[in-house]
Amino acid sequence: MSGIDLVQLTEQTKRLSAMVVEDEKVTNELLSSTFKNFFNSVESAFNGEDALKAYEKNEPDVVFVDIIMPGMDGIELSRQIRLINPSQIIIVISASNDIEKISESIEVGVNSFIQKPIDTKKIIELLNNVVNIIAKKKKIETKTFSISLPLDIYETVNDNAKAESISKNAVIIRALRSFYQ
Repeated sequence: MSGIDLVQLTEQTKRLSAMVVEDEKVTNELLSSTFKNFFNSVESAFNGEDALKAYEKNEPDVVFVDIIMPGMDGIELSRQIRLINPSQIIIVISASNDIEKISESIEVGVNSFIQKPIDTKKIIELLNNVVNIIAKKKKIETKTFSISLPLDIYETVNDNAKAESISKNAVIIRALRSFYQ
C-alpha cells in the first residue's frame, strides 16, 4: 500500500462504474458497499444470468466476479462478457483454489484473480491495477487518434502552432474543446 496515494486513486476510480457478481448475499453486500466508496456506481448481481442482462444494459467499466455460482458460473459469464466486449476489465474474486478453475479463468482472459478473504491492502492494490489498466487503454486509444483536415485549415493550424510554439495537435485540441464547450 505504500506509494499509493489513496486520494488520487479515489479521484480516478470515482469516474468509473463497477458490477459485483457474487452469489453469497453477505459477501455481495460487503463487496458492493466497499466498492461504493471508490466507484461512481456499483451494481450487484447474485448469479451469472442476471449479471449478463445487467452487463448488456449498463456496460460497467469493471466487473468483479466469483467463479463458483449456481447456473452460469463466473467463468462462463466472463466468456459471454468477452464476446460482447473483448477489452472488458474482469476481476475474479474467489475463495476457490481449484487450479483447473483458476487456469480456465486465465484462458478466458480475466485481468486479475484475487483470493478471498480480501483485506483492505489487497483492495487498494487491485484498484490501483484497475486504474493502470484503464490508463494504458486510454493511452493506446489516444495514440491511434488521427484527423484529416482540408488544406486551407491545415495551413491555418500550422501557422497558429508555429506562432505559439506549440504542436498542431494542441491547436486542434484547443479548437475542439472551445467548440464543444
